Amino acid sequence: MNYLTIVNKSNLIKDSYYKDLILVVCKDAFGNDVSVEKVTYNAYIALKKCLETIGIFVELSSAYRSIEQQQEIIDEYAIKYGMNYVKKYVAPIRTSEHHTGLALDLTLVVNGKKCSNNEEAFMYEEIYLEIHKYLSDFGFILRYPKGKENITGYLYEPWHIRYVGKKVADLIYKNNLTLEEYILKYR
Repeated sequence: MNYLTIVNKSNLIKDSYYKDLILVVCKDAFGNDVSVEKVTYNAYIALKKCLETIGIFVELSSAYRSIEQQQEIIDEYAIKYGMNYVKKYVAPIRTSEHHTGLALDLTLVVNGKKCSNNEEAFMYEEIYLEIHKYLSDFGFILRYPKGKENITGYLYEPWHIRYVGKKVADLIYKNNLTLEEYILKYR
């Protein structure tokens, strides 16, 4: 499994990626089945347990998405918000990191209530900022950091984390890099 596979608007996921992908099925914050790459899932569980010791509670709101599931999201959002919104906020087919099984969207649980949309999530940005301090200890990075939109091609998403392994995550965190910058500098 290549934990440094980069998928973005310039690097479409290849069909060959899936030959080594082992997914586990779990429940998301809302009781739906979601799949996560096996090592990534174990790291997420460890992160979740660590965060609970400091009073932060998270659940998954999104993980692996098939090509078909991404198309369904595009279609749904086009009807709901219009194509301009889709072009700005939704990854085109084969460009979503969620296709890898390594990307997770975290939902906060605050006072027993699950944040169910991005607007609510931004209301608790300070909690996400605290979570970001622990990500690299478990092999995760904040995939779309603030101020790096011109590099990642995506707007800041404090809830979107990506598994890359502890060594790489630590280097990315300590040097304030994006995955794209890491690949250019160290690969």
